[in-house]
Amino acid sequence: MKENTQAKLDDTDIAMLKHIQAEGRISNSKLSEKVNLSETPCWRRWKRLEEEGYISEYSAVLNRKKLGFTMVGFTQVTLSSHEVESTDAFEAFVAATEWIPMCHCTAGGADYIVQVIARDLDEYYDRIHQLRRVKGVSALHSSISVKEIKSQQTLPLE
Repeated sequence: MKENTQAKLDDTDIAMLKHIQAEGRISNSKLSEKVNLSETPCWRRWKRLEEEGYISEYSAVLNRKKLGFTMVGFTQVTLSSHEVESTDAFEAFVAATEWIPMCHCTAGGADYIVQVIARDLDEYYDRIHQLRRVKGVSALHSSISVKEIKSQQTLPLE
């Protein structure tokens, strides 16, 4: 039976995670005010949340369009076989490729879905061509995003 790890979190932990998720650079002083704790207990809880893996990393969300990445596509990838050599080769390529910010192994018609970012259509085509040449890839089906409706990295901590 899978342990419900959220059961270990109380309302203050959840409130802290919500604030940290929304504002990763929040100071301990400001966080302690928002969750109605003094600074030392707040800091201890924050460190515990990190140590227990509830907070896995801190990062900045960059404006992809401002940086020139105007193309976003989603490509379904089918492998010719599911032998370890094929899956390992594909997953190693994805792990080493910065222009693939997201990849999921999927059930259904395709084996994987990857998000591909590029500066323009020519660069997107070049990147899809690189995907096509990965050992074991047998088919690609791409869809280009024409309008981003929602993109978030936050979790619903209700």
